[in-house]
Amino acid sequence: MAATHPTAPRGVLAAALTPLAADSAPAAARFVDHCRWLLDNGCDGLGVLGTTGEAMSFSVAERRGLLDALVEAGVPPRRLIVGTGAAALPDAVELSAHAAALGCAGCLIVPPFYLKPVSEDGLFAAYAGIIDGAGDDRLRVFLYHFPQMSGIPIPRAVIARLADAFGNIVAGLKDSSGDLDHMTGLARDFPALAVYSGTERYLLPILEAGGAGCISAGANVTAPVIAALYGEWKRSGAGEGARCLQQRVAQLRGVLDGVAMIPAMKALIARRRDDPGWAAVRPPLVPLGDADRAAFLAGADAAGLVLP
Repeated sequence: MAATHPTAPRGVLAAALTPLAADSAPAAARFVDHCRWLLDNGCDGLGVLGTTGEAMSFSVAERRGLLDALVEAGVPPRRLIVGTGAAALPDAVELSAHAAALGCAGCLIVPPFYLKPVSEDGLFAAYAGIIDGAGDDRLRVFLYHFPQMSGIPIPRAVIARLADAFGNIVAGLKDSSGDLDHMTGLARDFPALAVYSGTERYLLPILEAGGAGCISAGANVTAPVIAALYGEWKRSGAGEGARCLQQRVAQLRGVLDGVAMIPAMKALIARRRDDPGWAAVRPPLVPLGDADRAAFLAGADAAGLVLP
């Protein structure tokens, strides 16, 4: 088989947060600013409008508008993997076709998540419907394996069937299951696909297994440290330096354990930028309460989690 998909971004991709305006609408200017900040502080690319970006709480028009704002502001589309999954097939087709037309590196597509159970034939048909519906050879699909959130795992048989049926259009997979053996097994078993860990905790193991890197929520607040780990890997492989940095990365990720991650990271950024509006989330999420916020920020300070 060929090496990992040649057009897939490699390294550290932040699963970018989406800031909101006072009326709970997506704040496009803040979003562009945050994405630029992430790229300027060590990220090789961005996963936008995914789980961490609260995209399933946004309309198709809102999601399209945010992506347009990024590209119009000069953020290189080849550094963007865009969440385009949706409960309705026509919505997923429209979002995927839009991202492909803009020249984005790919579309991260969660399985259909409402009608359960989903058979393997049904899962294949859903992805095939998006690919055929988009009708664009520039489309690159990254399967999104996140069964804890979607309730729908993506079996190996379906991955193989899609790759065989659609060739280079199926470019890779993000594994957010938290199962290290599963994600490293996918990287080894599907070397032609770009396999990403959904957490920076496993960046070094996924790289050692031949994976492409990570698409990580934690990179919103720890991008420089994760980037240092990836840089050390590129220079020296999985030696002592990389292993020490991986331990530090895991320690900082641990600060986010036990809290609502999206509101917590937004609270941290709001403090760093002296911008209380950054703490806003869209329902069903709610901001951290005062006590939880104070405890989280104190823990971040104690761990040395300092934003650039």
